[in-house]
This record gives sequence, C-alpha cells and structure tokens, in this order.
Amino acid sequence: MKRGVFPGSFDPFTKGHEVVVRKSLGLFDEVIVGVGVNSKKTYLFDLEKRIEHIQSLFADEPKVNVQTFQTLTVNFCKEVDANFIIRGLRDSKDFQYEKSIAHMNKEISGIETVFFLTEQKYSAINSSIIREIFLNNGPIDAFVTNPTLLV
Repeated sequence: MKRGVFPGSFDPFTKGHEVVVRKSLGLFDEVIVGVGVNSKKTYLFDLEKRIEHIQSLFADEPKVNVQTFQTLTVNFCKEVDANFIIRGLRDSKDFQYEKSIAHMNKEISGIETVFFLTEQKYSAINSSIIREIFLNNGPIDAFVTNPTLLV
C-alpha cells in the first residue's frame, strides 16, 4: 500500500492545499493529512475546527484520512507506515526551501518527498496572508473552501 503524509499546520487549510491533496490521490492508496501541533506556536483557528474543516472537504473521499501529530514529520510517517511526504509548491522559492528539508528528511529516515505544483490561480495563496485578512474582517472565501466551518 502506498501511503503519503501531507503535513502542515493548515491554519487555515487553503484551496491550494486542497488541490495538492486531490492531485496526490492519483498516486497514493491513502493520503494522511497530518495536522501538526506545536505547543510553542499560537494558532488563529482552533485545532478541532481545522480538523473538521479538512474532513468535510474530503468527506466523499475514503482515501483521505486526517490525523494530528506532535513530533517530527518523519517520525509521524513511521508511526503511520507512510513512505512518502507530500508537499505542495507554489513557486521556485517554495522549491528551494522544501528541497533542503526533503534532503534532510531522506538522510535521517529514508522517507522520500513528492512535490506537487498547485494550480497557478492559487500560487499567491499564503496562510499567513489569509489569517491577516480574516483578522481584519476581510473575506477569505476566495482562498478557503467553506471558511465558515472554521469559526
């Protein structure tokens, strides 16, 4: 069974993230959306709401499983018996950053990283910017599917 983990804080889970998961379904028997939890980080959207939001987006897709983790991504991959890490790329800056992490993950664990390009129309979407828009009472529905599930 080919199992991949798509890790992130997903604060919030954007349309770009959604595209990456949907693209990865063609390669994997199971895609685990791993919602990472860092006790030192402050999140805008509640963990349970983020999980429910992601689950609702893939309610019709039995190959998607949403779980939380509080460890290194490669350790989580080993816990769930996943041999691949799934990452989305928006541009060359993302690639340069993600490439280094992928090499380190491979070195310490043997786990490969698979990259998917998001659709060009979502390449400017950034969770930090979305949080800023939301905090200032701006609309985020162009960037997040069903954002009302987060609040």
